[in-house]
Amino acid sequence: MPSGNKGKNRSGGSLSLKTSNKIVRKQLYVKQKKEQGKERHEERHRRRKEEAKDPKLREERLANNQPLTIERKRVWDDVDDDSLGVAVDVAELKRRRLEKEEAEAARLADGVTEEDEEKDDDADSMLDSDEEGDDDDEDAEERIERLRQERAQRKPSIAPSTTSTNLDMTPDSLTRQFPNLFNEEPPVDPKILVTTHLNGTIHKEAEDIAAIFPNSTYIRRSAHAYGHKYSVREIAKFAKNRGYTILMIVGEDLKKPSSLTVIHLNGEDVAPGPSLTYTIRNYLPGKALLGHGNPTNHYPELLLNGFKTPLGILAAKSMHTMFPPRPELSGRQVVTLHNQRDYIFFRRHRYVFREARATEKNVVTAEGKEMEGMQGIRAGLQEIGPRFTLKLRRVDKGIGRAGSEGEDALKWEWKAKMEKVRTRFNL
Repeated sequence: MPSGNKGKNRSGGSLSLKTSNKIVRKQLYVKQKKEQGKERHEERHRRRKEEAKDPKLREERLANNQPLTIERKRVWDDVDDDSLGVAVDVAELKRRRLEKEEAEAARLADGVTEEDEEKDDDADSMLDSDEEGDDDDEDAEERIERLRQERAQRKPSIAPSTTSTNLDMTPDSLTRQFPNLFNEEPPVDPKILVTTHLNGTIHKEAEDIAAIFPNSTYIRRSAHAYGHKYSVREIAKFAKNRGYTILMIVGEDLKKPSSLTVIHLNGEDVAPGPSLTYTIRNYLPGKALLGHGNPTNHYPELLLNGFKTPLGILAAKSMHTMFPPRPELSGRQVVTLHNQRDYIFFRRHRYVFREARATEKNVVTAEGKEMEGMQGIRAGLQEIGPRFTLKLRRVDKGIGRAGSEGEDALKWEWKAKMEKVRTRFNL
């Protein structure tokens, strides 16, 4: 077949591919794109008119038009267990348990037990149960009321977040394993000692990390040839005797921060622990950020997002104890720890309220309605830095790997096989 006839016999869905003339092919392609754009425009206009008449159509469209991301495909372990390493949603697990207890309490209030359900109703059993019926009704009502109060511990926010971490949902297993970290006593102001590994060289980066946490002090570890090289346990003992509550050790690799170990020192008569070891990725100092701000000495606000499992609650509570419980709102500083796919993204910003521009819409609630009193107001953010990403690697009972003793010395450790299923996450 001659070469000039090859283009005429081509088959395809596009008209631009059915001719060998380059100019005509280009014109056909432009015409086809215009027709497709016109069809999409007419379809959007028609849909907009229908949704204006019936707003429910728009709600249904948005509900069905959700992107299928890995987070939406996330799988949970189908177990009634809240120990470390189990991938269960703590809030959902507690809700199921409360519903089960409420159903059990309601059944007891009606005078129905498991034995009564299995056996046939006879008159003798009914007479015996009537004698103590009043007391059981009172106990059941009190139990139901207590369960309802536990469920409503937090007041609903005006604009609730879908990713915020509720530390009130702490499972009982964590309270038993770490009674010093999870207790009902009012939190104390943290006092943090920050240091590096032996012969550390990233003093500027370690000072920047120490500046994030209020009431923190950075001390260089001795690198002198004839100096005494203190171990981590000796440093922890030194810090605990001087009133420090947390010891942080910053590791380095290739002159950059590579790891962060957080050791909780606890009170005088309590052994130190637990210790949480993280790896640091993508460290970026504040001065490297475009348009960065300068930090102040105000206590920042703390946002903990996306921590859902028992292990995630433990990491969130550990971070929560590093910041004073009284943020100074005049400083307008906020620290965000956002967990996504087991990576904890650290960001520090300063916010300011300003008037909304003409092209900006008003702030809306989670239901999509405009928030009252916030018309014409928007929030601007300025990142202060530093910026980095954490990943939890291990949880030890005492002071790191060497300072933990007993069968339960290692509480949890990351292993490569844990990420074999891409839709299962530990935090």
